[in-house]
Amino acid sequence: MKKEKNYFRVTIFGSARIHKTDIKYQELKEFAKALGKHGFDIVTGGGPGLMEAANAGHREGNIARIAKSIGFTIELPFESHANKHLDIKKHFHKFSSRLDNFMDNSNIVVVTTGGIGTCLELMYTWQLMQVKHICSMPVILIGEIWKDFLKWVKTNLLSNKLIDKKDLNNLYYVSDTGEAMNLILKEHKKYKKNNR
Repeated sequence: MKKEKNYFRVTIFGSARIHKTDIKYQELKEFAKALGKHGFDIVTGGGPGLMEAANAGHREGNIARIAKSIGFTIELPFESHANKHLDIKKHFHKFSSRLDNFMDNSNIVVVTTGGIGTCLELMYTWQLMQVKHICSMPVILIGEIWKDFLKWVKTNLLSNKLIDKKDLNNLYYVSDTGEAMNLILKEHKKYKKNNR
């Protein structure tokens, strides 16, 4: 599936291992609820943990049922089932085709707490923008977990000229979901202006 014109889609990457009792789960659920209220589509990996939090919150907030909660599930030994809060589900057997579908369906990317899979999704997005295989879009990194990552990037990659300063232009670190929402609303305003 591809992005439909005039549909603004927020892709959310995050861990499958975060439980419902975790504050991060609750915060992301509220954040996605607000995205649903604004009528933005969301795209997640469709699995448990923070993906479920996003899809569940979005469904609660999307009272008008205009926006879609989309899940791109993947065949894994520990994450084979989709969460029950999806309007649209697409299943993948390989990460490569799944990652490309995330890119085809994103206007903006939000990266929350996560492990190797989340890091893969972040780096894939960033790399494709660097080589201009996809259009530039904001990548919002939420929370303390990404502070040291950005410090490492600047200390080891930027200072050794392994990346250019402009490669950091689309990465935005924010401490919480409120800051993330402000950036999304600004980006949506630009999107509407360009798609009149």
